[in-house]
Amino acid sequence: MLLAVDAGNTQTVVGLYELDGGTAAGRRPEAGLLDHWRISTAADRTGDEYAVMLQGFLALRRNSFSDIDGIVISSGVPRVTATLRQVTDRHLDFEPIVIGPGVRSGIRIDYDNPKEVGADRIANAVGAYDLYGGPTIIADFGTATTCDAVSDDGVYLGGAIAPGIEISMDALVGRASALRAVELKEPRNVLGKSTVESIQSGAVYGFAAQVDGLCDRIEAELGTCTVISTGGLAETITPFSKRIQHTEPWLTLHGLRLIYEKNI
Repeated sequence: MLLAVDAGNTQTVVGLYELDGGTAAGRRPEAGLLDHWRISTAADRTGDEYAVMLQGFLALRRNSFSDIDGIVISSGVPRVTATLRQVTDRHLDFEPIVIGPGVRSGIRIDYDNPKEVGADRIANAVGAYDLYGGPTIIADFGTATTCDAVSDDGVYLGGAIAPGIEISMDALVGRASALRAVELKEPRNVLGKSTVESIQSGAVYGFAAQVDGLCDRIEAELGTCTVISTGGLAETITPFSKRIQHTEPWLTLHGLRLIYEKNI
C-alpha cells in the first residue's frame, strides 16, 4: 500500500492507495484509492503525534504501518516536511519520496527558478497532464487560489497565485467591523438582499469570475485549453464557473502516485 500525503498550509490530505503492480498512468485518480483523510496542518505537531494519527486512520481499515510499502509527500510547510520524514525514519523501513529537487516528476518545469514551484503545483501538473494531456489549466482552490498551465508537450509553464477564498473571507470579516463570518454557499440572487447574501454573492460569484478571467487571459497566450479544478473548495465554486470543464478532487494525490512510480 502507498500513503500519499499532501500537506498544505491549512489542511493536510492523506490518501491510501493499493499498489497492485500496475501503473497509475491513464487511470482515474480514484482508481485504487482505498481511503482518504483530511486533517488540519499544524507545524508544531510532533512526529509522534502524526504517527498516532496516521496509525489511527489505518486502524479504521484494520491496517497498520506494516502494510505500507511506500510514502510520497508533497508539502508546502518545511517544518511539516521534516516531521513527516521523522515519522518514516522511526516507523517505516524505507525512505520517503518528498517532492522537490532531485525527484523525477516526468514533467519539465519552465520557471525562472524551478525550485520555487510548490510541490502541490508540480503534482497537479503531473496528474492533469496524465488525465487530459495539454494544453491544460489547473485551478486549485486551496489556501491560495492558483491557476497553472501545462503545454501540449507536457511542460509546466507557470501560473497565477491569488489569495485563497478562506483567507480572503477571514480578512474581510477581520477588517470590517460591521461584517461577520457567513456560510459559503450560493445566495438566492446575485444582488444580495441582506448583508449575508451580499457577502455570499461576492464570494461565490466573485471567486468563480476571478478564475474565469484568469483562464481567459492564459488562453490568450496559449490558445484553447482544457480547464480543470481541484482543491478543498473546488466543488463549492466550480458550479458557478463558466470555464471549468472538469473537477478532480483527488488530482494532487493522483500526481503524487505517478511521481512515486517514477522514483521507485
